[in-house]
Amino acid sequence: MKRRTILIIAFFLVAAGLLLRWVYKTPATKAFNNGTHYKLVENWPQLPKGFVLGNPTGIGIDSHQNIVVFHRASREWPYIMPMPRSRIAENTVLILDRNSGKIIHSWGSNLFVIPHGLTVDRFNNIWVTDVGLHQVFKFSYDGKLLLKLGEAFIPGDDETHFNKPTDIAVARDGAFYVSDGYGNSRIIKFSASGKYTLAWGKPGRNSGEFDIPHAVDLDDRGNVYVADRENQRIQIFDRDGAFIKTIHGNDWGDMCSVVNDSAHSRLIAVDDDNTFKLKHNGSDILILDTVGTPTGRFGKSGLYKGAVSWYHDVTVDRDGNIYVADILGNKLQKFEVVATKNPGRLSAHRDQPKNKK
Repeated sequence: MKRRTILIIAFFLVAAGLLLRWVYKTPATKAFNNGTHYKLVENWPQLPKGFVLGNPTGIGIDSHQNIVVFHRASREWPYIMPMPRSRIAENTVLILDRNSGKIIHSWGSNLFVIPHGLTVDRFNNIWVTDVGLHQVFKFSYDGKLLLKLGEAFIPGDDETHFNKPTDIAVARDGAFYVSDGYGNSRIIKFSASGKYTLAWGKPGRNSGEFDIPHAVDLDDRGNVYVADRENQRIQIFDRDGAFIKTIHGNDWGDMCSVVNDSAHSRLIAVDDDNTFKLKHNGSDILILDTVGTPTGRFGKSGLYKGAVSWYHDVTVDRDGNIYVADILGNKLQKFEVVATKNPGRLSAHRDQPKNKK
């Protein structure tokens, strides 16, 4: 009798395990993605034969839906050696056709030491940060320098210096925010002309504190979203730095980047799951609604089967297709919308005007 009871219990445990696996692994992936599915676009981008893509640390999109990339070319992050001082000889800013992934234009040779963040404002000016130079730059679309902040190779924490700044976000009125960054733990707001306005943040885990503010973005109301990397969360502030809320997932990795996809009323973020910073286990693309509720997820969690990646930055086009910059494999990836339960809100098949080059 005892043996029979044990067999019955074992049977039900196995059955329950199989049921849970079916519930949480197969159907749940569809429900968790809210009816919207993505596929990795093969053979994208189409880079020239022999072209060497370095760490693609920043990725953005212009008003014509071209993809803009900031990469380190032949420069590698100095894990042991001191920060280099020589400028990268190759072009570091790439502009790609979003459909083919072919390079339309490139520039940025002999300008940067260690590229990091990139954003494209509504006038198609290209903003970048350099963590080796401790500087922030604004360029015209074709690479003419329009504004430079910080002192080359001189870190600091005052109104005119940065310490390895990581990213920039530009408001509609031209004011901009810098996440500063690896050396400092603060967000700085500047006027459109580059005048220091205010700053907030310090090292820590409490609200308004940061452990590597790694990326920054704005919503349509001007609220500031910060990817607080080592704290594995997103913090939201108003335009003057007043804390609003924190978005956090218990199973999130280090939060590398967040972007507001206002066209589809959602947030898209990317994380990095790692073991003591020594082994990178993979990244997820996290899709959230505007209040921070998860509505979709794919990547290391099993919806995308591919090589382990470390997604450093993310952007999205007007059709909802997602583009990520992977600094572990030194590659760019495009995930295309292939199905949705609500095609009126998000569809990959709407006709769009041809890209302007």
